[in-house]
Amino acid sequence: MFDTLDPILMARIQFAFTISFHIIFPAFTIGLASWLAVLEWRWLKTGNAIYAEIYRMWVKIFAVAFGMGVVSGVVMSFQFGTNWSVFSDKAGNVMGPLLGYEVLTAFFLEASFLGVMLFGWNRVSPRMHFASTVIVALGTIISAFWILSANSWMQTPQGFRVGADGLLYPTDWLAIVFNPSFPFRFTHMIIAAYLTTAFVVAGIGAFYLFRRRHVRHARVMVGMAMIMAVFVAPTQLLVGDLHGLNTLEHQPAKVAAMEGLWETQRGAPLVLFGWPDQERQETRFALEIPKLSSLILTHDLDGEVKGLKEWPRDEQPPVAWVFWSFRIMVGIGMLMILTGLMAAVLFLRKRLFDTRWFQYWCMALTPSGFVAVLAGWFVTEIGRQPWIIYNVMRTAEAASPVGAQPIALSLAAFVVTYAVVFGAGIYYIGRLIAKGPGDLEEAYGAHGVKRPPLVAPQVADEGGSHV
Repeated sequence: MFDTLDPILMARIQFAFTISFHIIFPAFTIGLASWLAVLEWRWLKTGNAIYAEIYRMWVKIFAVAFGMGVVSGVVMSFQFGTNWSVFSDKAGNVMGPLLGYEVLTAFFLEASFLGVMLFGWNRVSPRMHFASTVIVALGTIISAFWILSANSWMQTPQGFRVGADGLLYPTDWLAIVFNPSFPFRFTHMIIAAYLTTAFVVAGIGAFYLFRRRHVRHARVMVGMAMIMAVFVAPTQLLVGDLHGLNTLEHQPAKVAAMEGLWETQRGAPLVLFGWPDQERQETRFALEIPKLSSLILTHDLDGEVKGLKEWPRDEQPPVAWVFWSFRIMVGIGMLMILTGLMAAVLFLRKRLFDTRWFQYWCMALTPSGFVAVLAGWFVTEIGRQPWIIYNVMRTAEAASPVGAQPIALSLAAFVVTYAVVFGAGIYYIGRLIAKGPGDLEEAYGAHGVKRPPLVAPQVADEGGSHV
């Protein structure tokens, strides 16, 4: 049964499954932690208990998502030794410290102060509790810093030498950490995380508005999320353009696959849709806009764009995967920008919180950030193939000498275990969302003892009422 399976392909599928499952949790918790910090700051600033109640609800969701992210991340770490031991052996001098720094500077920080976030109400001062939230939010960003530095180094390796024993040795840690693609990839991912959280919050808030439940809380959720859609989604478009130009410079084969271009040409068209046929080395049924690809990639209508035929077939990435993943990512980004425009118009017309079709729209886009993040990672990782370290080590050279059967069996075990364990976690998050925000007593203190207002005894909330 397993004789016909390629062990390298099975190892890639297993890692793709675990990393795709893992990435959705950091993409959510990075943005959610920062939003929680903003919520608590608004509570301290205004004394408005609505912010505290929303915080109390979402911090529980954050804790569950954070835990699932940690567990799924540990599984990936083990796979470096089980399925990719040759890579770990040769690149461990570089990758090991980067991943170790993430644990030392970020994970300990997050784990230490998460307990204060969850259980510190009425046990520490409000400002100490706020400081803990800010520290956890900072920890999520520091964690992303080191992980994306390591991944970016694999995309654009710098600051190392290859020893006589074939191992990679660091020669310049600043060049390793701040490699050419890192600033763009880090910024792009952090913004993507913020937008992912914003659209989840908007979707849940729209659901409450649609059901006419927790209306005052829902207005805050939708309003704050739409601020992100109005200002941050267009910013992501600009950052993405800069990231694309950097990729064109350092990984032109990936860009050619993203564009579905096979021939090197000036005035290259933008292929909106089509079917990349790698066997025939052409994009069939292509719907093109003349010269637009050259304009986007080179900022010149007659700029030259390299086609995939510049590289041997064994150095071309799987084009169809990269081509369609890129379009899904960009398409969702455009929908997010459109959502921001619609929200701005509805706000000016004073209809943002009571337009039914817009509530449907926001609910439909609730998972959009996760889909866009996954599509973006498919572009990044599949577009790098056949290299695990670009132009340094091929993926086929990095795999462990393990047969296909144990990899396939462990993959099946992962699928079943993830479905049960993480399915339970996602079910619990659903229950928290269904319950909604708590009441004033829960927000201010236990046993019915209310915490005194921090700034003003009465503050008008977004719905016009007073607390």
